[in-house]
Amino acid sequence: MAKPAHKTQHGLPTREQILEFIQTSDRVVGKREIGKAFGLKGQEKIALKKLLKDMAEEGLIDGKRTAYHRMGGVPKVTVLRVMEVEDGEAFAIPDNWEAEEGATPPRVRIVEDKKGKNRHAALRIGDRILARTEEAGNGWRAHMMKKLPAKTDGLMGVVELDGSGKGWLSPVDKRVRNSSPIADLGGAEEGQLVLAEPAGKSPRAGVKVVEILGDPLAPKSFSLIAISKHGIPNVFPEETLTEAELAAKLPLDRDKREDLRDLPIVAIDPSDARDHDDAIWAEPDGKGGYNALIAIADVSYYVRPGGALDREARKRGNSVYFPDRVVPMLPEILSADVCSLRQGEDRAAMACHIHVSETGKVSSFRFTRAIVRIAEVVAYEEAQRRIDEDEASENLRNLWGCWKLLADARSARDPLELELPERRVVLNDQGKIEEIAVRERLDAHRVVEDFMIAANVAAAKSLESKTAPVVYRVHEPPSREKLVALREYLETFGKKLALGQVITPGLFNRMLKDVTDESEKAQVMEAVLRTQTQAYYGPANAGHFGLSLGSYAHFTSPIRRYADLLVHRALVDAFKLEQPKPQGKLPPTSGLADKDREDLGKISDAISQTERRAMEAERDTIDRYVAAWLSGRVGETFDTRITGVQSFGFFATIEGLGGDGLVPVSTLGSDYFRYDETSQSLTGERSGTSYSTGDRLKLKLGEANPLTGALKFVPLDSDGNPIEARGTRPDYRSKGKPGGKGKQNFKQGQRGRPKNIRHQGKGRKK
Repeated sequence: MAKPAHKTQHGLPTREQILEFIQTSDRVVGKREIGKAFGLKGQEKIALKKLLKDMAEEGLIDGKRTAYHRMGGVPKVTVLRVMEVEDGEAFAIPDNWEAEEGATPPRVRIVEDKKGKNRHAALRIGDRILARTEEAGNGWRAHMMKKLPAKTDGLMGVVELDGSGKGWLSPVDKRVRNSSPIADLGGAEEGQLVLAEPAGKSPRAGVKVVEILGDPLAPKSFSLIAISKHGIPNVFPEETLTEAELAAKLPLDRDKREDLRDLPIVAIDPSDARDHDDAIWAEPDGKGGYNALIAIADVSYYVRPGGALDREARKRGNSVYFPDRVVPMLPEILSADVCSLRQGEDRAAMACHIHVSETGKVSSFRFTRAIVRIAEVVAYEEAQRRIDEDEASENLRNLWGCWKLLADARSARDPLELELPERRVVLNDQGKIEEIAVRERLDAHRVVEDFMIAANVAAAKSLESKTAPVVYRVHEPPSREKLVALREYLETFGKKLALGQVITPGLFNRMLKDVTDESEKAQVMEAVLRTQTQAYYGPANAGHFGLSLGSYAHFTSPIRRYADLLVHRALVDAFKLEQPKPQGKLPPTSGLADKDREDLGKISDAISQTERRAMEAERDTIDRYVAAWLSGRVGETFDTRITGVQSFGFFATIEGLGGDGLVPVSTLGSDYFRYDETSQSLTGERSGTSYSTGDRLKLKLGEANPLTGALKFVPLDSDGNPIEARGTRPDYRSKGKPGGKGKQNFKQGQRGRPKNIRHQGKGRKK
């Protein structure tokens, strides 16, 4: 504790001395601590109480008698709410900030502890933490003590009125089970989707409506719910838009760029693509191989480190794609116009030149800054049709010829081959669902993907050759713990997995190939997928297990991923590709910022987090669309597959459509079901009926809630009739260790779905 200043002649400290003591103390300061520090006794303590009351009325201090702080300051231990995450650093404000009207709450920087237990990357906008604060220099900083439950959970919802006319907020988040009483409707009517906030400090105070969003079943609502729930920034600050306008006017210096406008470069994209950040070209080299080019939008030329555009892009980390809208990383004037490789228009590009040998090996590569003019933008389906019907141009035939060599090399690497169907939501002109289907996987997709992978590898290896900093795309091999769990699971099928051998993607591929029974294959594939680690971004190379590559970086989508933009900047530095400095207010350099060159760890952590946020938001929105699509088909029977099993029941998804639904164990009939963690199954004690991950079965759709995206299925007996639900509480006993507390083998969320590896060269594009 800081040493107290000298006491005054009358024994009481002065106002200045009290303020100094409060500010310099390293612990919570209340009336008791002040009295003890200044050695006050008897009547002096009574006088101190009056002095502190006067100081509070004068606006010098704030807080309760057990914990004072300087007015306009921050309590020593308090609850903070994260308002911004930049470069892996989180900034917060006091959660219950009360100050004079117009006063700005202090911006508090959250710092890591020495052991790195409370890393900022885990914090997201809107998170609440309990922290110990201190004033340092001209600002405040805080050391996180623990993360608190989200205070805002369930504060987006639908207004419901009970019999007495009292309003209740029905949450749209399936994790929030209870409705909240509405203290102030704010003009909202029954059935409307609203945003609300706590009406007081106590939960009993209820909530008050702060914004009316309208019809909860309107198509736009599903993505709005996800944007709000996950705290995705979706409004660009005015300064960002102003800088984007300036950047869009930057001239293309044709003397400083390689002129590739004569090459018939083709962009192959989804038919509904909102931006075009890559295009490809190839021609035979006359020796059985190909010279090829991957042209990528030169976003680093327009988005420069240190500017408003860059700050906002770092905060967003990536674009987020919903069926009805995109929340872009960059303003539309750049993402959909100036940076987008449009057909017939001159565009700035980063060009990756590669040579593909007759064996499919990329034998050489180089990078230049170029100017390109795309000859054609063609949809995947149209490109595939032209190839299949022998109507393809020489350009397309050359691309397919080069790809066949790359595909041979890929086959030799034997990367992980898992069937990961992607759901596609098709909306009509009114924004309503027209169709939900699994996206067809074409050779055209593989062509583009393998070209992108080749460019990503070339980018990583080129930077390594210059000992330059790299943001790697890392996918680590499965941990031993997960492999042991997989081995135990496979033993339930009578299959063996020897852990003494080198674990490779090919090992899993052969394992799946050897399984002929489709139901069993689905079970094994689900288990293999759960064994995989989550891919992430980082400055240390640990290889890419899924692609069976030693060095891999994301280079091909800088319009929608900040990681790719960082790789572009590193290439600018390493190969001296800087363009002439722009005139005006734009930052001068298009290479890496000094802070990134010195330490890529923080920003890598941050964009890994925003990527996960985007994946969750996109998945949640698709779930809501699926539930809305199915809401008119409640009562129908569907072919489903079990995706996860827990002691309380199992989750199943509709084949070819998706949408996870719960089947509670209490609905499986009068039998008692034991949960076996090793085999991930529920087995009836008397009947022997078993439900396991990967099993296919017919289920009746009992409920479909578009607001939460939740489905509920009803199990059927052998005659196709609903099984009579058991009225008693289910038996949660499980095999394994005494007490039913066996080791959890395949960690899964409540919804039973695995994490997406997302390792492909282009990922899910647009």
